[in-house]
Amino acid sequence: MSLLTLLCVLALEQLRAMPAARVAALLDAYADFLERHFNGGEYRHGAIAWASGVAVPALAVLLLSAGLAALHPLLGFAADVLLLYFLLGFRQFSHYFTDIQLALRLGELARARQLLAEWRGRRGDRLGSDEIARLTIEQGIVAAHRHVLAPIFWFVVLGPAGALLYRLALGVDVRWRRSGAPLESHPQFGLFAQRAFALLDWLPVRLTAFSFAIVGDFEDAVQCWRTQSRQWIDAASGILLASGAGALGVRLGMPLPDEFGLEARPELGLGDPAGVEHLQSASGLVWRATVLCLLLLALLTLAYWAGA
Repeated sequence: MSLLTLLCVLALEQLRAMPAARVAALLDAYADFLERHFNGGEYRHGAIAWASGVAVPALAVLLLSAGLAALHPLLGFAADVLLLYFLLGFRQFSHYFTDIQLALRLGELARARQLLAEWRGRRGDRLGSDEIARLTIEQGIVAAHRHVLAPIFWFVVLGPAGALLYRLALGVDVRWRRSGAPLESHPQFGLFAQRAFALLDWLPVRLTAFSFAIVGDFEDAVQCWRTQSRQWIDAASGILLASGAGALGVRLGMPLPDEFGLEARPELGLGDPAGVEHLQSASGLVWRATVLCLLLLALLTLAYWAGA
């Protein structure tokens, strides 16, 4: 049933996607609610907030899904599709990727900068077209993992509760890292959320990187993963970007101009620096990795049915 659920959700999303801004706003508001009510400035307060706001809802969905499936399989199926529709999907981020690609091809550099700034949450008024393309590929690779491939993994493991657990853990971690003064004065509060998300993401990150290697240039992807990923400030993103760059045969990272001069960033990948002409290749890499995951799930489903 997992495979059928995923196929239905992906098909529904292609017909009518959940607005990305609405999903992000809901997650941010929820994380802010937890922070306001639990942040006492200590590590244990963050742990209690995470358990109450992430683990408990996931457990409730796990019990609800099992109960509905016990009443009738179609009820369980419909509930799984509905919940997963809100949690998973290309269209929650791909509109930025597509719109930036179109703006660059039309020579609308200001428009491309504006879209990228909305997506990243950072201005980039001094970025050129190739630099915008490089950042777009980087954002797309990480977003594909966090919005599609990792939720699929946790859905297969724990059902819709697993996908909810991952997305809520991601949402509170990201929000509590950047929500401003309350957390800057109480940095211990967000530490548990950071550690919990890193643990949840450890295996999915490596599976995503390996899938990039399989559907791209395997040798270069593995080499870049092994030799370059530790240079990136965020370990998980470093693995994804190094393997993705190697699979595509391009270079990502590298210094970028910003409002303070030059932002130092390590170089990831091999070959020529990624540019506008590589945007379509990056999109294809993500789609192939997703299809690979679905094919593996289909084989596992067939093996289960054959052995039943």
